[in-house]
Amino acid sequence: MSDYDSFAEAYSADNENNLLNGYYERPAMLALAGDVTGRRILDAGCGSGPLTAALRERGADVTGIDASAGMLALARKRLGDDVDLRRVDLREQLPFEDGEFDAVVASLVLHYLEDWAPTLGEMRRVLRPGGRLIVSVQHPFVDYAIQNPRPDYHATTSYSEDFEFSGRSVRLTFWRRPLHAMTEAFTSAGFRLAAVSEPQPDPAGRDLFPEEFEALSTRIGFLFFDLEAPA
Repeated sequence: MSDYDSFAEAYSADNENNLLNGYYERPAMLALAGDVTGRRILDAGCGSGPLTAALRERGADVTGIDASAGMLALARKRLGDDVDLRRVDLREQLPFEDGEFDAVVASLVLHYLEDWAPTLGEMRRVLRPGGRLIVSVQHPFVDYAIQNPRPDYHATTSYSEDFEFSGRSVRLTFWRRPLHAMTEAFTSAGFRLAAVSEPQPDPAGRDLFPEEFEALSTRIGFLFFDLEAPA
């Protein structure tokens, strides 16, 4: 996974209010989560805590985990000392009991992992029967189409891309895989697919980002999954 410690503050500042995260990905995750009042939720890959904060504001009891100490420090500053935040690598066993959570949210984190099987297995384990896993990832068609030369769509391969966060250029590495590999990974881990979503951005972002909003509204962005852990 990418080392976010070195640019945690720059990333967090950009993530907070940009179009892709603040007015597209995060609102879509919250819409899929629905009514979370009283729910025990694990924010897997919580970063600096914006989704954790939004879920808490809606009445959820949220635990946040992330591999980056720098990100967790920012989350602690945002959320206070009464929130359970832990440094956890999603490629390893999760430090929770079986069936401890009503839901797990994994916001733009799985595409950093080459092998989803161990991570999804652990997420399934810590969910109660009937619990939900809500996931956002980079859309597999975008990962395929934007690369030049285009790789084999059916292969799981890594690639790196440069991003600018608050004026700082950062190279991130992702793993791309076809849609069928994603759904097979979910079902192999014991999940049942409830919904696949390709949502529109929040209309509140139209006036703030007029040109980018129009482009995002007419093209493919992220892909969202709502998954159930059957009894």
